[in-house]
Amino acid sequence: MLRLGAGYLGRMNDRMQNSKLKTMPLSEAKGQHSKLNTQQSKLFQRPGFRLLLIWVIMMAGSFGLLFNLYRLQVVISPSLEEKARQQQMIYMRPFIPRRPIVDRNGNVLAVDRRVYTLYVHPKLFKLSKSNIATQLAPILNQSSTDLETLFNKRNTGIQVSGALTEDTANKIAQLSLDGIELIPKYSRLYPQQGLAADVVGYVNIDHQGQAGIEYSQEKLLEREIRTLRMSRAGNGTLMPDHIPEGFLHSDDLRLQLTLDSRLQRAARSALKQKIKEFNAKRGTVIVMDALDGSLLVLVSEPTYNPNQYSTSDISLFKNWALADLYEPGSTFKPLNVAIALESGAVRPDSLFNDTGSIQIGRWPIANYDKKAHGMINPTQILQYSSNVGMVRMMQQMKPEVYYGWLERLGLGQKLETDLPFETAGQLKNQRKFTSSPIEPATTAFGQGFSLTPLQLAQLHATLANGGKLVMPYMVQGLFDSQGQLYWQPRLSAPRPIFSPETSQNVLEMMETVVSQGTGKTAQISGYRVAGKTGTAQKASPTGGYFTNAKVTSFVGILSVDSPRYVVIAVVDEPKGNAFGSTVAAPIVKSVMEALIAIEQIPPSQPKVATE
Repeated sequence: MLRLGAGYLGRMNDRMQNSKLKTMPLSEAKGQHSKLNTQQSKLFQRPGFRLLLIWVIMMAGSFGLLFNLYRLQVVISPSLEEKARQQQMIYMRPFIPRRPIVDRNGNVLAVDRRVYTLYVHPKLFKLSKSNIATQLAPILNQSSTDLETLFNKRNTGIQVSGALTEDTANKIAQLSLDGIELIPKYSRLYPQQGLAADVVGYVNIDHQGQAGIEYSQEKLLEREIRTLRMSRAGNGTLMPDHIPEGFLHSDDLRLQLTLDSRLQRAARSALKQKIKEFNAKRGTVIVMDALDGSLLVLVSEPTYNPNQYSTSDISLFKNWALADLYEPGSTFKPLNVAIALESGAVRPDSLFNDTGSIQIGRWPIANYDKKAHGMINPTQILQYSSNVGMVRMMQQMKPEVYYGWLERLGLGQKLETDLPFETAGQLKNQRKFTSSPIEPATTAFGQGFSLTPLQLAQLHATLANGGKLVMPYMVQGLFDSQGQLYWQPRLSAPRPIFSPETSQNVLEMMETVVSQGTGKTAQISGYRVAGKTGTAQKASPTGGYFTNAKVTSFVGILSVDSPRYVVIAVVDEPKGNAFGSTVAAPIVKSVMEALIAIEQIPPSQPKVATE
């Protein structure tokens, strides 16, 4: 209570003094204030108070420093560490060229090359625009006037050319002109242009495969790309302390195909000639080694130049030899004969009455020439390409047995080759096939179902290799620059379909087609060629058949005494006097003649007559 009273009295005293000051004269009040200030300054000058004040300030600073250290070391430490790493380290993904693609003889079909984009910046020119245009024109094969006009468009960043070769870029660099900029990049080059575009395909501006082998074998063509970590010095200089040893040494592997460029060129030339002669829509030629399924030729026409794919019709990017379906017509007849022989339904000397036409339910079936050939055997059925004879032959089999053989051949299924965008064939379901007599009848002469030209080549290979179904393929493997094999694909095992005896019997029947029947235009002097013509109505997408469109084809096997190569030509919608014998057979003959020369195939041994 005393303390409270004293404090109260003190405050009252101050108030009284202040009130006195207010009532005092001005000079006297100033003197009183001066006394009060003096008393306060004496308080600050006391040593104990100053020490206390310093101690308080130091403690406050220490607590501030400790808090800031905690914040830096604990609270925001991860984010600071990440920022430091971003400033000190740089991550790079160097461009690694795609592996080249070569044919079976090592001829380059696709390769990455270093090219340059030329930019000009007229505002940096030290010479006149006319002078610089005059110096660049002969190197770029452009008009100096056109270049000068281009330079006048704007002051900087004018692209003059997008894909200059290294040689051209060097010539420009040697001019030492100010305002000229050459930016390097890699570009995919196809030296053969459109020769193998159907097989090789192309890559887009992002260097990704879009068609052909470039698309289906993307993983084999792309080399491993590793991200490089490099540290940066204080002045920004990159230091190679984190670069792994040997990262710049990429492999020298090349993707080698089974394709033969020489034979491909001969096949394309023969095909283009017939397409032009008969004003056809398109065509394809396939050459397959029947022993293992390797493809030596796969031509589609018309085609495109993969170096200029952006200016081409997009429909040309798919290879219709394995992407589009068609009804094979009479070229399927030898396979039906093999089925009938292998199943035991007929024998090579069985006879069938060819009356020229036959009625199956409400559907009439006739020979292409409407002629009747009387009693004929399977060999003559193939020679005359008799539709009626084929129908009567296949009627010797139960429809469900016949259907089982078609499934065994793989009709209606995909081939699963190493080429992309393949289409599965079409075959009626078993219930419809067995319940309607017209289905086995039309299938007997190659209509009512569809497949790709590539699958037809595969099926005929079974007749050339002793009855085994092999898978067509184009990729031979990865080889180094010395020709040593590094990797090769695992091929599916051949699947037995026909006996060697049946296959040889059918081959000899097909030989008579070339020597005596509809395939005479495929004869090659000194060689025993087996073959079969085909001229089929073209199926309409809406059902039925076009009345004025057909597909002509020919399949040849070289040679009968030592069968190995299957050659198929298919020409879509030829005009005029167009049949398998007049359009497709001459193409196959030309390709076989080139094949004989390239492979140095000796003439056939004379056929020994048997009693």
